Amino acid sequence: MANPIVIAIDGTSASGKSTNAKRIAKALGFFYVDTGAMYRTLAWYCQRSQVDVSDPKAVFAACRKWRASLECVDTHIRLLVDGYFPEREIRTAEVSRAVPQVAAVPKVRDWMKKKQRECVRFGNLVMEGRDIGSNVFPETDYKFYLDASLDERSARRAADGIEENLAARDAHDSQRAAAPLMIPLGAVVVNNSGLTPERTSQMILDEIHKRLPAKE
Repeated sequence: MANPIVIAIDGTSASGKSTNAKRIAKALGFFYVDTGAMYRTLAWYCQRSQVDVSDPKAVFAACRKWRASLECVDTHIRLLVDGYFPEREIRTAEVSRAVPQVAAVPKVRDWMKKKQRECVRFGNLVMEGRDIGSNVFPETDYKFYLDASLDERSARRAADGIEENLAARDAHDSQRAAAPLMIPLGAVVVNNSGLTPERTSQMILDEIHKRLPAKE
């Protein structure tokens, strides 16, 4: 495919990025990419390898030498380590606490950006994260930024059985030097407080369909 379409869905933690990105990818027949899972996979790898996640040089050294590869399984593009995707392991509270430190390393973000941009070799993408529209694919015309109230986002995390200080995570992501969390230039902002995933994804799909004809 000469010019694959990339739909960037950024936003705060527990703002519904994953749920809606998956729904949108399925509706459009696009491939789905969870970039947050890539950082979680590195955090898990560092912990498993006894790498100090508070040491940026050590984290990047681990990132340079791990055997990571992209693979598409059922339209989901994943980052595998030694051919394995730690689907359950990366969702633990321990990994959640380590992710902000790993994701703040500038050279790690550079490595991840290159790997994430490689995903277009599979075809049209719906990619979710915190810097897709601002850093990974700033050239895309399909940028969306999801948010919701802190109380609602915290309730969503609790319902998933995940313990995470979202206020601290928001502050850390927004203030980091490398590719901070921000509303991308030209992004459509969707606050889905009180909205169902069905309603949220339909709002995004409606906007995408308005723009798709010009790209065909």
